[in-house]
Amino acid sequence: MSVYDLIQLPVMSEKAYAGMEKGVYTFWVKPGATKTDVRNAVQQAFGVKVIKVTTFNVEGKVKRVGKYTGQRNDRKKAMVRLAEGQKIDALEGLV
Repeated sequence: MSVYDLIQLPVMSEKAYAGMEKGVYTFWVKPGATKTDVRNAVQQAFGVKVIKVTTFNVEGKVKRVGKYTGQRNDRKKAMVRLAEGQKIDALEGLV
């Protein structure tokens, strides 16, 4: 599996943007990814030093349209803390 297959998207939310100022970046990752996989992928893809990785599973919301109900897909989120003074330049322009 490629590094870019493991990291799917950066999370685009106000809470994620607030974390970027503190050196914490949030990504959607593959559901089978481990913390070690995420650490290695971020270090290779962006050339930064990762201090800590926190992962958690996000259950899909139940949605309904009229009388029909469905569920969004379950996903996995990873919060990555970088070493002091480092940042991911590619994501800084999104703020």
